[in-house]
Amino acid sequence: MTPTHQATQTSLTRAMILVILAGCAISLVGFGVRSSFGLFLGPMTSANGWSRETFGLALAIQNLMWGIGVPVAGAIADRFGASRILIVGAIIYSLGILGMRYAETGAELHLFAGLTTGLGISFTAFSIALAVMAKAVGPERRSLALGIGTAAGSFGQVLFSPIAQGFISAYGWQTALMMLALTVLAIIPAALMLPKGESNGVSSHGAEQTFGDAMREAMSHRGYVLLTTGFFVCGFHVAFITVHFPAYVTDLGLSARTGAIAISLVGFFNIIGSYMSGMVGQRYSKKTSLASIYFVRAITITLLMIAPKTEITIYLFAIAMGLLWLSTVPLTTGIVGQVFGTRYMATLFGIVFFSHQLGSFSGVWLGGYLYDTTGTYDGIWWAGVALGLLAALIHIPIDERPLPRVPGSVRKPAA
Repeated sequence: MTPTHQATQTSLTRAMILVILAGCAISLVGFGVRSSFGLFLGPMTSANGWSRETFGLALAIQNLMWGIGVPVAGAIADRFGASRILIVGAIIYSLGILGMRYAETGAELHLFAGLTTGLGISFTAFSIALAVMAKAVGPERRSLALGIGTAAGSFGQVLFSPIAQGFISAYGWQTALMMLALTVLAIIPAALMLPKGESNGVSSHGAEQTFGDAMREAMSHRGYVLLTTGFFVCGFHVAFITVHFPAYVTDLGLSARTGAIAISLVGFFNIIGSYMSGMVGQRYSKKTSLASIYFVRAITITLLMIAPKTEITIYLFAIAMGLLWLSTVPLTTGIVGQVFGTRYMATLFGIVFFSHQLGSFSGVWLGGYLYDTTGTYDGIWWAGVALGLLAALIHIPIDERPLPRVPGSVRKPAA
């Protein structure tokens, strides 16, 4: 290896590390802050006289806006680079959280916590950071890099759940929201560290495609449709638990601290789960791994329902669910990149993620609605069991083989 070639390789390696670190920071802050919103359900509803459905609908709208915005943000990032969209998103995200602090009516809460914050989250989504990271590394390290990026988001949940609860306890929920609004702006310097262009020098499978070709190809691929459908269930589980689990725990007669610790445990063990998922996806079938995760989720929720409701039960559930939490993301993202390449990865995963957010909307809103009408969360828990089993079945027929490319043409996959 010549000195010039060696210097070039060293420069590329440093650039990859910088992109991965910046992507992890964006994932950590963006996902960590939003994962703490469930802790505000109790104090905000009590202070303003809102029902849980009112608060739940606000965060359901937030999740829906997140899902709607991510494909748009992904398309812009694929075309112009991720930095600009992330900076704009961080500002909107911060303004939305600040608006939550001053909301006095349900409509204002829906505007700021729902529409504004949801749009900001979509433009700072960890899926955009993951797509940038995927483009910065070769296929042989892609699943692992995606696992690391997802684990960083989980670490954000570990950090921000107790931090937000501490802010609420020490300063009140209004000041806690202002502090979180300022924290979100830390995404901006991390975004400035990302490459300005579409790629970081790693060749992209299918780079000769037009945007329209890529969309038509994906929509005609049965595996992509099944993957998109199955990801609805992940959103249903994750969003319902994030928003309603702290309140569910206090309804059992346990302390608010127990709920905060449980959410933190979910985040901590998801660091392990996400990293392991990336390693497994690098060596074994991603679709089989996904089917297994959804099946075990259904079993875990069933055990929560039939076990005695003690602190130990809550903590064990949080640990088990944490291992399964976002471990779906490296595998789902990995299948998209493996089958279709990375050229339009942010857009294609953004569409899959929209399904995830439809599930999030359903889980968050139905959780609040069913609680207000029945006085219990049991119905939504059992719905989660049924959907987990369905998702396990949906992933089995997915064809995860890379699509062959012919220069100048686009292969139309069989249905």
